[in-house]
Amino acid sequence: MARFTLNVDGNKHVVEADPEMPLLYALRNDLGLNNPHFGCGLAQCGACTVHVDGEATRSCVTSMESIRKGAKIVTLAGLGTPEKPHPLQKAFVAEQVPQCGYCINGWIMTAAAMLEKNAKVTDAQIREELAGLKCRCGTHMAMMRAVKRAAIEMA
Repeated sequence: MARFTLNVDGNKHVVEADPEMPLLYALRNDLGLNNPHFGCGLAQCGACTVHVDGEATRSCVTSMESIRKGAKIVTLAGLGTPEKPHPLQKAFVAEQVPQCGYCINGWIMTAAAMLEKNAKVTDAQIREELAGLKCRCGTHMAMMRAVKRAAIEMA
């Protein structure tokens, strides 16, 4: 066991964990966060995505020891607030994207990292960036519209 200090959504937390334990387990089990979700455990679906220093990161395969000391971790809850939602959060509501909602964390967090780097994305760039994410409900077209809507607001 080792002691890790995590900066999650602007708050510092101390977690004692096996260095090889996935970050996802610390976020959900130790910190009690509802997002990100456990999906596949293999970094293939995206439900576990968080930002680590601005990069979309699959937390189910990111070990605690690989998190750089002082790294800023942002979850969906830290992306925006109910009073001031992130443009993607607003766009997903406006486009009525959520159905079961399980995958939404991955789509929003991946798209947010992409749009922070370049809000003037093309449809092809959006498709490429989001290609590895899974949605069993089939709301892919609504998600594309939401990402494009947010990109316009952020540009």
